[in-house]
Amino acid sequence: MEQRPAAPVPYRATQLWNEITRYFRAGMPLRSHRQHLKKHGSCFTASEAADWLHEVLRSNSNFGPEVSRQQTVQLLRKFLKNHIIEDIKGRWGSESLEDNGALYRFPSTSPVKPLPASCRQSGTLETSRDRLLKLPHLSRRTPRKQEALTPLENVEKTKLDKAAENEEAALHGKEASQEYVQETWRNIILIHLQTILGLPSLEEVLQPTQIVPEHVMYNMTHTSKHGVVILQNKAEDLPHWVLSAMKCLAYWPRNNDMSQPTYSGFERDVFRTVADYFVSLPEPLLTFEYYELFVNILDLLQPHLERIAVEALQICCLLLPPANRRKIQLLMRMIARISENVDMPRLHDAMGTRSLMIQTFSRCVLCCAEEVDLDELLSTRLVSFLMDHQQEIFKVPTYLQVAVQDHIEYMKMAQCKYPGEEICAILPTYSYCEQITPQEFEEQKVSTSHAAVAELLENIIKDKNLSVKEKKKKLKQFQKEYPLIYQNRFPTTENEAVLFENKPTIKQPMLSLRKPKFHSLRY
Repeated sequence: MEQRPAAPVPYRATQLWNEITRYFRAGMPLRSHRQHLKKHGSCFTASEAADWLHEVLRSNSNFGPEVSRQQTVQLLRKFLKNHIIEDIKGRWGSESLEDNGALYRFPSTSPVKPLPASCRQSGTLETSRDRLLKLPHLSRRTPRKQEALTPLENVEKTKLDKAAENEEAALHGKEASQEYVQETWRNIILIHLQTILGLPSLEEVLQPTQIVPEHVMYNMTHTSKHGVVILQNKAEDLPHWVLSAMKCLAYWPRNNDMSQPTYSGFERDVFRTVADYFVSLPEPLLTFEYYELFVNILDLLQPHLERIAVEALQICCLLLPPANRRKIQLLMRMIARISENVDMPRLHDAMGTRSLMIQTFSRCVLCCAEEVDLDELLSTRLVSFLMDHQQEIFKVPTYLQVAVQDHIEYMKMAQCKYPGEEICAILPTYSYCEQITPQEFEEQKVSTSHAAVAELLENIIKDKNLSVKEKKKKLKQFQKEYPLIYQNRFPTTENEAVLFENKPTIKQPMLSLRKPKFHSLRY
């Protein structure tokens, strides 16, 4: 059996962690607080931090409006554990933080997590756009337009007798043809994903060996009329009692016939049965192996990129083992219908149905094999999008099949035209937007980050709720964290002084309150 690679390191999750911690440190309002008859400066309460951070996370496209306050408090606990913040006595390292008036502050330095080392291998690496496929047992010959292209390997024509070559091709043609089809699937998927994600390389996101063509072809061909994968091995399917419970909830109350008990709270017990099964699975449905791939798609979960995000998730979900794809399809269909069902009784006393679905199943859909502090927030965002677009995401992208068939047909025609020769053909590329170089990509990434931080500076400057003293503190802190951006905004001290010129003047009293002069009566 082929050795499957280890799960990629959580590169993107670490990157997001560093971004949100820097943003929190630069933007969280600080002020003086009094506790136990003692005054503490430049600090904040846990509740104030939860208020501010919750609003930031909800408005951030990487996390979205589904983030709960409890998840925000949990993130603050991670901040305390990793010394992003400390209590007023300088203690940190635990997660003992509650949503209350306890005081916290920033340490003198804000630690960031080191990004995982790249998965690059030694030697020259190819990109999927440059891949050339050759039909085995045929000599290399390329069309004139592609003669300038260099193939991946220098395949030299072995001088064999033509009869012996034809005999070898007849013996091994079937096996080689199957290998060629699988390699075509693998390369076309890599090309599409790299184009959609807009990455200069997929090295840190997905390795070619992680694509199992058998899974892709099975997921595209073995489906019901509703597009749900049908498993040949029923032992890999959901247990019958889980399927019955999911069907009961998905079609409530139509599927709740009179043979089933209808006691008060029955629907909650059924939901708990389904939740317990999925939560107890040993691995998330999107698997540990594809964690980094799905986390990278979170950057696309924005209104103007919705179509691209759906297309990326279509391809990524095709990579899943058929049993996993079937389970997540059925789960997303169920929770989407429950969330939209106005006849469904409340399944939780304190939480809305939609929030309950997302909070319950997010971790059993996406999580990392290693502990990642942003896991819960990232999975919440992805599950929310999957639930809202499950019908489109789990449609079979027939254009992939067409691309593979067209490429293979081209190779067959070339084989007939040049019998006995080895054919090399470059795979087609697909343009969704203008391709840029890796250097341009890095420059755009930096400029986008700088623009976001510069916007934060403008928000501090224009915040009318801050006193002059508080604003000066925030600006001083910002200058320490981002000196170049601050200098660009305030190139001289005169520019900075203008910000505080318009101080309120003291108005003269309307009545004269001067004391009258009394003259002595003595002469």
